[in-house]
Parts: sequence; C-alpha cells; structure tokens
Amino acid sequence: MFYEPEKNDHGLPFNPFKSICVPRPIGWVSTLSKDGIVNLAPYSQYQNLAYDPPYVMFSGGGGGGGSGGGKDSVRNATDTGEFVINMATWELRNEINITSQSVAPDVDEADLAGLEMLPSRIVKAPRVARSPVHMECRLQTVVALPGRTPEQVHYVVMGRVVGVHIRDDVLTSDGRLDVLKIRPLARMGYHDYTSVTEVFTMKPTGPGLDERMAGLEGRPVFKK
Repeated sequence: MFYEPEKNDHGLPFNPFKSICVPRPIGWVSTLSKDGIVNLAPYSQYQNLAYDPPYVMFSGGGGGGGSGGGKDSVRNATDTGEFVINMATWELRNEINITSQSVAPDVDEADLAGLEMLPSRIVKAPRVARSPVHMECRLQTVVALPGRTPEQVHYVVMGRVVGVHIRDDVLTSDGRLDVLKIRPLARMGYHDYTSVTEVFTMKPTGPGLDERMAGLEGRPVFKK
C-alpha cells in the first residue's frame, strides 16, 4: 500500500504512522512550573542526540496555556530552563500510565500516581524516587515544528545532560547497566507498549574494524 500523510488516504481503520517508528523509548519528564508545581509526564517522542557532551530531546504539543502534561512540560522547561528525564520501566508502567492523563496545570501528577519525588543535585526539578536512572538537564534550545493548525504545533525540547543518577543495584559486577533487570518501557503504536526482555550482542565488522575497535571497550570513543 501507499499513502500520502497530507491526504491521510491510507484507508486503514487506524493511522499507521506511530506504528512504523517503533519501539520508541519513553522519557518520563519531570519539571517545575514557575510557581513550584511539579509536573510529570511520559513522552515516547524522546531520544538522545549526542554523547560528548550528552544531549537529549523530547517533543510535545503546545507551549503555553493549555491543560495536560504535554503542554505543561514544554512550558515549564521553557520557563525554567530545566527538566529531568526519569527512566520508564516495566515495574512503573501503571504509574506512568496515570501520569499520562490530561489534567489541569495545578495538578501534581506525581502525587496523583502516589510517587515519591527526590530533589535533584544540580537542577530544581525533582526526580522519581523509584526510577532507577535519572538525567538532570538544562535547556539548550526549543524548535517549533509547524502543524496543520496552530493547535497542532509540536515543540522539540533539547537539553544538555548535566547530571546522571544510576541506582547501584541496576549495575552489573562489570559496571554495565543491567537492562534486563531494569526492563525499560517502550511505546509501540496504538495503545501498545513493550519492554526489554532480551539482549544480544553483535560486534562491529568490516576490514580492519576489529583492530581499530580493539581497546576501545569501556572508554569513550569521542574522548577529547
């Protein structure tokens, strides 16, 4: 089949676009409003952008006014210049679902989901106590992606990671993240989700690549 998104002429009962780019990691974004109200919302339009220094991004609709986690997160990050990415996990799937609700800006989603929040070390936005990994971020830039209507504008929020918290019990004896223990949550299409339950390793191949990669295990490739 073939369809043009502008015409939305796929002829299917559900739009297939969000099921094409899968699985998508979920960034559980915590922010503070200018009035000090906690906002916590999950984003499946989330990814890392660079390694040295590290940058991450999340994308949400709306940037001001509005009610609902997406708009509040974008507005808060823009207003305060800070946000925290909490790792979304299988164990926390129900709480993540609760915090995805559209509620008034003065509602604390963390409180709604019964989640304890911890202070961060560098930024003012708090972090989810039960999440095994947190990234404290300072706002780098915001890019507006035009929508079909003004209400459909999406904002790509990019931040520089200035602090990383990793719970000791999710590190293996050789100093790696134990992904199978964490079981990171990811979004599929529709209302479907998945989590990491299997990991396999493939070493880089190619002429001379093994020699070039020798000795790089365990240290940054982009070290200055």
